[in-house]
Amino acid sequence: MPTSSNTSHRLTEEILGFIEAGVDAELPDFNDYSMQLFALQYENNQLFREFCDAKKVRPGDIDRWEDVPMVYNDVFKTHLVASFPLEQSVMSCLTGGTTSITQRGRIFRDEDGKRLVFAANRMMTGSYLFPDFEEGMRCRILILAPSPQLAPSMGMAIGMDQTRLAFGTPDSMFLLGKTGIDIKALLKALRESEASNVPVALIGATSAYVYFFQACRRKKISFRLPPGSRVCDGGGYRGRFGVVTRQDYYGMVSEILDVPETHCVNVLGEAETATNLFDDALRRHVKGLPPRKRTRPVPPWSRVRAMSIDDLTPLPDGEVGLLAHWDLANVPTVLSVITDNLGYTTDNGSGCEMVGRAKIENGKVSPLPDERPSGPMSNSAIFRMLETYVNFSIDFKMLAAKDPQVAPSIREEIEARPGSVASCPQVVDEILVAQHDVEAAKLRDDSLNTFKDQTERPLDWYKAKEDEQLLADHPAGLKSEQHPSNERTVEL
Repeated sequence: MPTSSNTSHRLTEEILGFIEAGVDAELPDFNDYSMQLFALQYENNQLFREFCDAKKVRPGDIDRWEDVPMVYNDVFKTHLVASFPLEQSVMSCLTGGTTSITQRGRIFRDEDGKRLVFAANRMMTGSYLFPDFEEGMRCRILILAPSPQLAPSMGMAIGMDQTRLAFGTPDSMFLLGKTGIDIKALLKALRESEASNVPVALIGATSAYVYFFQACRRKKISFRLPPGSRVCDGGGYRGRFGVVTRQDYYGMVSEILDVPETHCVNVLGEAETATNLFDDALRRHVKGLPPRKRTRPVPPWSRVRAMSIDDLTPLPDGEVGLLAHWDLANVPTVLSVITDNLGYTTDNGSGCEMVGRAKIENGKVSPLPDERPSGPMSNSAIFRMLETYVNFSIDFKMLAAKDPQVAPSIREEIEARPGSVASCPQVVDEILVAQHDVEAAKLRDDSLNTFKDQTERPLDWYKAKEDEQLLADHPAGLKSEQHPSNERTVEL
């Protein structure tokens, strides 16, 4: 009789095959694999099993992937959500959002899970950021984000390093250190690209680009990067450097770098689900397809739906709701995650677009996004509303605490506490302003230390912390050690 480990490994190998088939392949048995994965995770993930039991949805009760229970990404901040023995973990990431240090979401993956997330995003990056590259082709990549050495458990750092390894030449480099952007190295690399007429790719946090472009404007510096150069941004933008719309951003890319809008790509990443989603502007341009409003194609191994803010039922194309993801690459966690991203689907559900983070009006989720400049992974209070309005998260936490009398909102309590620290990509903002702001410098150090400390913790520490929360419903704070840095930068 096959063991759970054997089943998990078999599913991993078959799903890897679907991923390697590419983004244009068909996967007619997505539903069958979803049911297999649901059964595996129900059996091996006690937290998920208790949740499904509370929802009265068990393997055998359903036969559609849409009916697999959706886990709120907020749950990853308060519980360990793993469908494999944690002692087999080889990779951990912290999720976005600003909360108490111990309440950062922790995503663990075993060896198979690491292979899945790397394969999925290598395929997505190649298909949408480098769609004109033949097998083995590379270019110089300039990365405006922290490196894995600086922030080893930051998903942005890990993902961009994988892109560097898969698509970058040896002279590719990270250019955002503890003390900010290495302006001297960045200017030198851009001038080298101009002089040699060899295209480059820039990848990084949206706010880092805005900061750099505005500095270039002040100094009247611009570049004429050769055709084929491209710019990829992700992580969101929170208006720390003035109000900049998406069209303003594209205008700055053109003005400062001479890179056309067709060669600008935005990526949406959620640590709680394995596959990043890229917009299709560059891919359509390379394929000679007519331009259209940007959308994010969903690959064959995933599904995305916009869910009604009233009853969490799926919405038709174009109607804005909470984005939910079903991702076969989520073998080590849970198949389905619902987020606080507001967005809509396109092309009969085969694409999607995010319009912002949800906001609350009159005690309810508004169908209009928060008007503050925002993007993937920015902070939102939506789950405090959902705990009372949808009445899901509270029930889940009551169940986990084994105490039917427990009713207060854990999230409201945590977010009211002092000592919260910036998280990816908010830490990028703190890095950029830290030289001129003492509070930002402290927040930067606390955040970077947290990324290091949580990576270095033994697994038993995480288990003990979860047990402590289930028993006391009052997580303790982490003490961060200072990690001095000798990195230097040059100001524009």
